[in-house]
Amino acid sequence: MFIQTEATPNPATLKFLPGCAVLEHGALEFRSFETAANSPLARALLCIDGVEAIMFGPDFISVTKSDAEWAHLKPAVLGTIMEHFTSGAPLLLSEGETVPAAAEFFDEGDAEIVQTIKDLLETRVRPAVAGDGGDIVFRGFRDGVVYLAMKGACSGCPSSTATLRNGIENLLRHFLPQVRSVEQA
Repeated sequence: MFIQTEATPNPATLKFLPGCAVLEHGALEFRSFETAANSPLARALLCIDGVEAIMFGPDFISVTKSDAEWAHLKPAVLGTIMEHFTSGAPLLLSEGETVPAAAEFFDEGDAEIVQTIKDLLETRVRPAVAGDGGDIVFRGFRDGVVYLAMKGACSGCPSSTATLRNGIENLLRHFLPQVRSVEQA
């Protein structure tokens, strides 16, 4: 098995591409050993000293480090990922997400606007963000403000504010004049 790595805009996060499907739908992020209870791979990666967070995407695994050096972490991460995929062990021990999704908030009268926002995020934003080893999740819409959560490499990335303001906000405002701004949730 050959696992490729890619740099992300966040210097603390590397994207690992095992050359096979990782997660069938969406993305899952694990920031602690406790939240990774149903994922043997996430637990194993979080046990590596210096690993701070893990995110599974459709065909990649984003690993975020604390203050450790990639030169020391990368071999351990590669070995753990390779061992998991060659063992045939499941990514998740049970069906569905292991971390409950946060409740969305918006007025029922804005349901059509919210659906358009979600469609634009899914078709135009999420693929680009996944390319950088991250994910973006709709959290809410109130008074013209769209609230989004950044995950994986995008969480804590120095360019995430620019991505929200210059990229996503401009896109949403172009298609939906009701959108005034985009905020990190």
